[in-house]
Amino acid sequence: MDTKALLKKVRKIEIKTRRLSDHVFGGEYHSTFKGRGMTFSEVRQYQFGDDVRAIDWNVTARYNEPFVKVFEEERELTLMLVVDVSGSEAFGTKTQFKREILTEIAATLAFSALQNNDKVGLLLFSDQLELFIPPKKGRSHILRIIRELLEFEPKSKETNISAALEFLSGVLKKKAIVFMLSDFMDSGYEKTLRITAKKHDLTGIRVYDPVETELPKLGIVPMRDAETGQIRWINTQSKKVRNQYAKHFNARTTEYQELFKKNGAGNMSCSVEESYVKKLLGYFKARI
Repeated sequence: MDTKALLKKVRKIEIKTRRLSDHVFGGEYHSTFKGRGMTFSEVRQYQFGDDVRAIDWNVTARYNEPFVKVFEEERELTLMLVVDVSGSEAFGTKTQFKREILTEIAATLAFSALQNNDKVGLLLFSDQLELFIPPKKGRSHILRIIRELLEFEPKSKETNISAALEFLSGVLKKKAIVFMLSDFMDSGYEKTLRITAKKHDLTGIRVYDPVETELPKLGIVPMRDAETGQIRWINTQSKKVRNQYAKHFNARTTEYQELFKKNGAGNMSCSVEESYVKKLLGYFKARI
């Protein structure tokens, strides 16, 4: 993609997603994630009704009368976007590829954080760390993130969610809001998911294509694995094959939902044909 075409595409996504974040998600984002941390502000004399657990015993002993610690909400938050760029994201059968939807969702969340004066960072992963942009503030920083989401070419096509979460735990020292955007076509990541969910406010956003839920009747067709490149001939006329295909998708869906719920993390799923706006709004409102 040449520079002019890239800038045009970045601008198009900015206009669409910033409008959504300003008019739809700004308030919901702030209401959902405000007050995730508390910072010490000052001490003052104890007043009737104050929580005795807030008493500062050192200051109380010094002045021989009770003083309490006063805390305030930690307004500045850090939003970390962890986005899957493996081969399976470059899949789409009708209007858009999964990666295009992931990019729009990520951009919308980023502009919502910008409106809230929060820092935003980006981690792109496949079965390895592909790109890490440390959290920063500002519109120019958000536009850089969108450019990378649009243009970045991964070195690998395979997926390793566990490796991405492990890297994240190593680089983020303070609690952050983490959105992991993927189709979650992977397994064996429960341990790192549990560690990440304990340390951060973690949400999984799973994007899928309708064809991944149910195999259409197309006869005997070649199907290529987007991550391994392996080609297999599949008889899509076979009811048994179609049932196994649907069963496999449903099993992955259940595994994803149960893993996130079990470990105290949020999760949502969205088809490329659904409105991610409605899905996100519903998720935010359910958390308030």
